[in-house]
Amino acid sequence: MSLFSWLRPASPVLPDDLRQRLTQLPAIGELSECSLREQRWVVLDLETTGLNLNKDRVLSIGAVVIEDGAIDFSQQFERTLQCRELKVSPSVLIHGLGPNAIAAGSEPAEALLELLEFIGDSPVLAFHAPFDQHMLGRAVKEHLGHKLQQVFLDVADIAPLVCPQAHIREAGLDEWINWFKLEVFERHHASADALATAELALILFSRARQQQIHSPLNLQQRLSQWKRRQQTHSF
Repeated sequence: MSLFSWLRPASPVLPDDLRQRLTQLPAIGELSECSLREQRWVVLDLETTGLNLNKDRVLSIGAVVIEDGAIDFSQQFERTLQCRELKVSPSVLIHGLGPNAIAAGSEPAEALLELLEFIGDSPVLAFHAPFDQHMLGRAVKEHLGHKLQQVFLDVADIAPLVCPQAHIREAGLDEWINWFKLEVFERHHASADALATAELALILFSRARQQQIHSPLNLQQRLSQWKRRQQTHSF
């Protein structure tokens, strides 16, 4: 046995039906050159025990689908995950998920696999996407022994890319909601935040098309160029 094998977490033992379903997940490829409107997008939001990328855990997941240029309310996903070692933290005051709600939640492996099946091979949109991608990737690895492979795009970067006139580069979701005068009736709940992010994304896609950004691949390329310019100007 390798010395370093002691450092690697053991792979979870999954029931046969879950292992079979994992093998049936679609392969994830490059972003498409289809139009932004034709692409199926999954807009994701997570509520977590805190903001520590290495220690905090996913508590709940909300997701909605953008397809054919609109939010498809027939395709929604919402799960609260059981977390046996949950300690009441200040974040409970924000997202409202206390011990009773967590205890009544879904078994994490089942819920996470259902999410991967829901996402399929669609690209994922999230506000501050690197955080959600990292936290979800950790949870998927821990509970399913699976590597998260979906492509994530950050709505927090798309917004200033296509709306530089807003001059709110480091803005949070609330600032962009206010700037576009969106009516949002609930916040800091995974499903509600996913819906608010989806509404914002639709506006941003419209602005992107006006700037000759027509496909998911083109959007990804423009984002990469924009972020390199931002990094250069910051020095």
